[in-house]
Amino acid sequence: QLQLVQSGGGLVQPGGSLRLSCAASGFTLDGYVIGWFRQAPGKEREGVLCISSFGGGTNYADSVKGRFTISRDNAKNTVYLQMNNLKAEDTAVYYCAAHQEIEAIVQPLCTVSHSFMYDYWGQGAQVTVSS
Repeated sequence: QLQLVQSGGGLVQPGGSLRLSCAASGFTLDGYVIGWFRQAPGKEREGVLCISSFGGGTNYADSVKGRFTISRDNAKNTVYLQMNNLKAEDTAVYYCAAHQEIEAIVQPLCTVSHSFMYDYWGQGAQVTVSS
């Protein structure tokens, strides 16, 4: 069974940090784009950031640039989302997702603009930023 298993999340004060993990089960993340999405109560799901497999390029939403970092450890078959300087508006359920990537001579930048591109999804993790 192919699935993504998330861990991490919780309650943190504004300005604090959290790390989310996303581990693949039943397949290897090598060759897959990994994206992180979030959905706040009453709002639509939004793409946060992604990382490519070929070349390791990343793409961040403006709202998290300079605060969030995505990294991947292919040996552990896991992707991490490091969130620093968290704000109340970061409160949401966070999802990791994956889709296969085609290697190209000039590797296009990954995107989280279209969630339908992603085939596999984690179960979600609640992140609450509150004092």
